[in-house]
Amino acid sequence: MTVILLEALGALLILALIVWWTMFAGRNKGELPGHHDQADEKHEKQGEASQENPPPKS
Repeated sequence: MTVILLEALGALLILALIVWWTMFAGRNKGELPGHHDQADEKHEKQGEASQENPPPKS
């Protein structure tokens, strides 16, 4: 029983480290300013283009 609890604790610790690494181990000073704004505009333009010229249905 103790081994199962230790294994579960170890798995949770590894999960927490993976989440921390993916969330906080990026750029030294965080994201670049305006980066999200440019990405949103790019996606909006792609969405408009796809609505104007829908792919042919087969």
